[in-house]
Order: sequence, then C-alpha cells, then structure tokens
Amino acid sequence: MISLTMIPLRQPLLFMQFFQRLEEGGMFFMFPILMMLLLVLFLIVRAVIVLKKDKSQLDKNIKLLNSVGLLTLVWGMLGQLIGIVGMFDQVEAVGDISTAMFAGGLKVSALPPIFGFCVFIISRVASIVFTWIQKEEI
Repeated sequence: MISLTMIPLRQPLLFMQFFQRLEEGGMFFMFPILMMLLLVLFLIVRAVIVLKKDKSQLDKNIKLLNSVGLLTLVWGMLGQLIGIVGMFDQVEAVGDISTAMFAGGLKVSALPPIFGFCVFIISRVASIVFTWIQKEEI
C-alpha cells in the first residue's frame, strides 16, 4: 500500500510550471500572449472602475476586451502553425525521426494556442459579465 508520505512532494509550484511552459512554447509567441493576458486583466479592472463611475464608457471597454482576446487567440494559432512548419522542416532534414521526438514537437507547437485560448476565454467571460451587468442596469 502506498501512502502519501512515501510520494516525494517535489513538484514545482504552479507558477513555476506556468513559466516553464511559457519558455518551452517559445518566447517569441508566448511573451506577447503573456502581455495580452496582463492587458486583459488590466482592462477587466478598468471596466470595473468604469462601471462604478461612468457607465457610458463601458461599451468601449467591452469592445477593447473582445478585440484583445481575439487577437490573443489568433496570435496563438499563428504560433502553432509556424511551429508545426518548423517541426516538419526539421523532420524533413533529419529524415527518420522517433515518435517521441515528433510528439514533443507537437506538444511544443500546441502551447501557444492553449495559452491563447485561455486568455480568449477569460476576456470573453469578462465581456459577457459586463454586458449582462450593463443590460441589467438599463
């Protein structure tokens, strides 16, 4: 019987895994996605402040939130496509490649769209909530 005390608890913290995945996905695509995530969070906070003060500016914030979220999604997909083309170039140059190396390349190319989808979902959920609040108050 295996107890929890026998399992080593040497898992890196969640944010360390997050940053490792960011680095693994390639900083050219992952760093802008991280910046867009911070921008989305800033826009959410700004929309909350606008909601409390001047509700007429909320439409502008919702549209900007939607645009940044969509740009992040498209940027992640572009990162995947460029990563897959690069991976196929490497496979073509080497010739015969192992399945593990091919799977590793696919995993790395899938990271930008995953992070892009996460940012898109955050921005879209916030947009839905702010639109709902706006409609309730009218």
